[in-house]
Amino acid sequence: MKAVVYDAYGPPETLRLEEVERPVPQGDEVLVEVRAVGVNASDWEALVGAPLYARINGPRRPKRRTLGSDIAGVVAATGPAVRGLSVGDEVFGDNLAGMGGFAQYAVARERVLAPKPRELSFAQAASLPQPAVIALQGIRTKGAVRGGQRVLVNGAGGSTGAYAIQLAKLDGAEVTGVDNTAKLDFMSRVGADHVVDFTRTDFTRAGQRYDLILDLAGHHSVLAHRRALAPTGRYLWVGGSASTMFQVLLAGPLVGRQRILVVRPNTTDLLTMASLCTSGTVKTHIDREYALDDVPAALRHLGDGRALGKVVISVA
Repeated sequence: MKAVVYDAYGPPETLRLEEVERPVPQGDEVLVEVRAVGVNASDWEALVGAPLYARINGPRRPKRRTLGSDIAGVVAATGPAVRGLSVGDEVFGDNLAGMGGFAQYAVARERVLAPKPRELSFAQAASLPQPAVIALQGIRTKGAVRGGQRVLVNGAGGSTGAYAIQLAKLDGAEVTGVDNTAKLDFMSRVGADHVVDFTRTDFTRAGQRYDLILDLAGHHSVLAHRRALAPTGRYLWVGGSASTMFQVLLAGPLVGRQRILVVRPNTTDLLTMASLCTSGTVKTHIDREYALDDVPAALRHLGDGRALGKVVISVA
């Protein structure tokens, strides 16, 4: 089969398309014939090896040669312990532990896969797993957003941010989206009440206070976060610099209600978000679709901060 592989951390140019052995599912594993793969910030971080936490499974070189966790496709084979899926089933899920999605076939544990709703295309289904679940858990768990509250989403111009804006608006919040200049109009179209260009304005010094800050691109200090939080406000760190992550982990609880959002991938939350999409309540915004041999270009587009919503790899 064809797969996009790499052997050392570096820019997208280190990736190459190769013929490799097709994996054979063992135990509770499922072999998926990949039809589409969502490109995530976690793929970019695992490619370049930064921030530092991106190297947790391979300090010197990548542990897995093929990236791509958010897969959608058709079951091609099953391991002997698989009970709920059969060959021919259409599935989707977040295969973060196994990766391997930038290929014609990928192996995933049965428990990370869910039946793909008929109403969703493979590209739409592959857009959901990681970003939609992050948004759902960030907005609606550990103290759900209430009507009238003020919510800020930092890094709101990507796929997770687009879902988070919509969920917060559904819950009656007044939403501010923060991202670069090119993404301001997109955030407004998605539903943000206010937009902030981080290249011109530091939201932590703008004099506004929020009941929830969902930070998908955290680079400020915990004291800076404190300035932007209402007296009972909460700050959730999802991604960004390693220094900010450690500050929030160690000092966040001491200077306010700041913590790291420990995202728990699961098919229940995934299907909840899929249901919102099939009903038309929440929309998936796909910026661009690339072919398998264009994975380097897709990752460059994402890594350069140009993606408006989701970038998807469609596998022929």
